[in-house]
Amino acid sequence: MTLPLSDGIRLAVGTLTTVPVPAPRRIDRRVAGVAMTLGPLASIPLAAVAGLIVAGGVALGLPALAVAALALGAVALGSRGLHLDGLADTADGLGASYDRAKALDVMRRGDSGPTGVATLLFVLLVQTGALTGAIAHGHGIAAAVLSVLCGRCVLSLCCARGVPSARPEGLGATVAGSVPILVTAVVFVLAAGCAALTPGLPWWRGVLAVALGYAAAAVLLARCVQRIGGVTGDVLGGCVEVAVAAALLAAA
Repeated sequence: MTLPLSDGIRLAVGTLTTVPVPAPRRIDRRVAGVAMTLGPLASIPLAAVAGLIVAGGVALGLPALAVAALALGAVALGSRGLHLDGLADTADGLGASYDRAKALDVMRRGDSGPTGVATLLFVLLVQTGALTGAIAHGHGIAAAVLSVLCGRCVLSLCCARGVPSARPEGLGATVAGSVPILVTAVVFVLAAGCAALTPGLPWWRGVLAVALGYAAAAVLLARCVQRIGGVTGDVLGGCVEVAVAAALLAAA
């Protein structure tokens, strides 16, 4: 039990952040399940940085839009832009063709087409605008921290038992179906419970942010399962980013 936990923590931190950690000694489905479950905990440094930037920007009297952009940019930098890249690739794949093989081939490429770029732009505009609104209303720190963690909580949903992998190889094949349904439910309940206690927000707004974040991720996940047959690493990234956008809208 110690080995999967230790390797799961290393995999989660090493994959979701730029924090240097030793490589996992082994990667299997148990380790992958632990990593996807602990995604929110591994991303606490990112949430803390976002909150500190918002606090510092407000204290210095910087424009709310600039503060929001800096906070979200820091989160993207701290995660190597991994999820943003996944969102763009997922949008390109879904927009390229109804043929599953062709869609997966488009997603595998390293470049981004017009659909991916437009989707990335729209989602970032929503995220930045919503965080700007939250900052203007005096609860930007809470919104930034809550949305970053909520976005990583949905990883356990996307990797729940029964969710297939779109490919026989890659990150999606390793993590798909690796999280037991009960664990997925527990993560959601804990996320909603903690969100209800978020300082500066009414309890119901925190719960709503988590619920909408999960709903947005679930819609994209269902579409990807229908169109390309399951999840890939790109799909996971896309679900994270739309969950962050939805959570920010609710918190704003």
